[in-house]
Amino acid sequence: MSLLNILSLLGAIGMFLYGMHIMADGLAKAAGSNLTTILERLTSSPIKGVLLGAGVTAVIQSSGATTVMVVGFVNSGIMKLEQAACIIMGANIGTTATSWILSLTGIESDSLLVTLLKPSSFAPVLALAGTIMIVFMNKDSLHEIGKVLAGFGFLMIGMDTMSTALEPLKEVPQFVSLMTTFTNPFMGMLVGVLITTVLQSSSASIGILQALSVTGSVPYGAVLPMIMGQNIGSCTTALFSSVGTNKNARRAAFVHLYFNVIGTIAFMIIFYTINAFHPFAFLTANASMTGIAVIHSMFNLITTAVLLPNRKSLVKLATLTVPDHGESAGEKETDEFKILDARFLSQPGLALEHSRLEVNRMADLSRKALFMSLDLIWNYSQPKAEQISGIENRVDTYEDKVGTYLMKISARDLTDKESETLAMLLHSVGNFERISDHACNIMDYAREMHEKHASFSAPARAEMRTMIQALTDIVNLTFDAFADGNVETARRVEPLEEVIDELSDQIKQRHVQRLTEGRCNMGMSFVVSDLTSNFERVADHCSNIAVTLIRTRNDGYDTHAYLNSVKRADNAAFRKEFLILEKKYALPEVQNENTDNSEVG
Repeated sequence: MSLLNILSLLGAIGMFLYGMHIMADGLAKAAGSNLTTILERLTSSPIKGVLLGAGVTAVIQSSGATTVMVVGFVNSGIMKLEQAACIIMGANIGTTATSWILSLTGIESDSLLVTLLKPSSFAPVLALAGTIMIVFMNKDSLHEIGKVLAGFGFLMIGMDTMSTALEPLKEVPQFVSLMTTFTNPFMGMLVGVLITTVLQSSSASIGILQALSVTGSVPYGAVLPMIMGQNIGSCTTALFSSVGTNKNARRAAFVHLYFNVIGTIAFMIIFYTINAFHPFAFLTANASMTGIAVIHSMFNLITTAVLLPNRKSLVKLATLTVPDHGESAGEKETDEFKILDARFLSQPGLALEHSRLEVNRMADLSRKALFMSLDLIWNYSQPKAEQISGIENRVDTYEDKVGTYLMKISARDLTDKESETLAMLLHSVGNFERISDHACNIMDYAREMHEKHASFSAPARAEMRTMIQALTDIVNLTFDAFADGNVETARRVEPLEEVIDELSDQIKQRHVQRLTEGRCNMGMSFVVSDLTSNFERVADHCSNIAVTLIRTRNDGYDTHAYLNSVKRADNAAFRKEFLILEKKYALPEVQNENTDNSEVG
């Protein structure tokens, strides 16, 4: 084998691996978070779990990525261990799709039509078309399709070039002798494990084995144990990923390992026992690309068929390997943020969806703190005040954890839509946190009133109740719109925010008038102003959240332009909604009453 062949081989391997990488990346991005989100939800039956694992892996072209996500799901408590076992088995079947795609390069025919239909014949055209789409197309969907096309083209060109570069090996006696050595089941299996562990991809190692088969010097006797070893080697990705996870996540990785190890050992014992008495003639024949794909598929299908009914035994074995005792301090911590798993960062769409769920939990806490603080104005309770402080601390923790995770996502290769969603979540996290801060402010004013034995005058009390009702409604509208991603609900927030601003001004003016007329206590007069200001700030944050949600759904971020267009005098829909709400939350008519110096406002 000449130096030129060696250089050609190295370049071909590089192109092959790069093509596989960008094709898988493009497929995963094109699929978005839909396929991976399905993994979380549609695992109600074992067969469905296997089909799901096979389907997702076939689409994203990576059993390693599927298994790592499953480990993350188990670590987050989203998925049970037995469900994970079914998906892992399916992923092993799905990964065989790559070997069938690669086997197409081995089609041989004198027919011009068949030759033109070979992937290696049109791969350069696909690679060029995909590259043009990547370089010149700005739309995300076209960009990811370009990655798929270019990746497939590079994959096939690399495979074809690799096969051509390896062909001279059939004339090298040492290579033929080496392949004969690998017919030893243990040696062949060990080589398969090592190659797959190094490449971190069973699909890539199978592809290289298929390329070697074109030399005509690789017997099935060497291919079969190497394929067995490659299946075991594919487990290392999940095992590495499970480091630092909880018990069940580590068990999921061991389920993957035991599935392949038990399947391999059982297959090898049965196969070579039979071969000892009735030798299989095909073992001495030279392997083909299609033959390798057949062996790879049959092994995983048979192993799944045998072990799927016994999946509980695999789970028990994994549980014995990672026992319940000896929990680390980290495992005893709250599971609140386990869903923000670093394993999901490779799938930004899924990571963003999990972040959104955590922001929803943060929003619920913020709403709870606010409503409890509003209740304290009328019924002060020290235990409730302490509870509000505790909730606010939790909200701060959410801001730190979710914000840090979102920043990690931002470092990934995101589509425009994902970038918009990321910005919306970051923006919303800050607003939800500020609302919980205002809840603490309101709590402090309620405590001050309680300690000074002060209360609102009858008109001030009625006015406050009206504004608090409007505030409660805008908070519910905003938080529900965010949780559901409902733009139409979000559009109803801005008119109510304008009404609350107007209510704040009216209440302050009425307060000043009562002060001037001597109908309220000057000592606590700042309470009214401070409370209404906090109510107004909360409404402002609700507006920020709603507007950002609307602009994100409409593929834009110019919030000022949106607000200007909404509040224009000629916006009939806005004015109509504003007038309806203004009437609904109208303050009671001003009535004269005697001064009561024990009351405020």
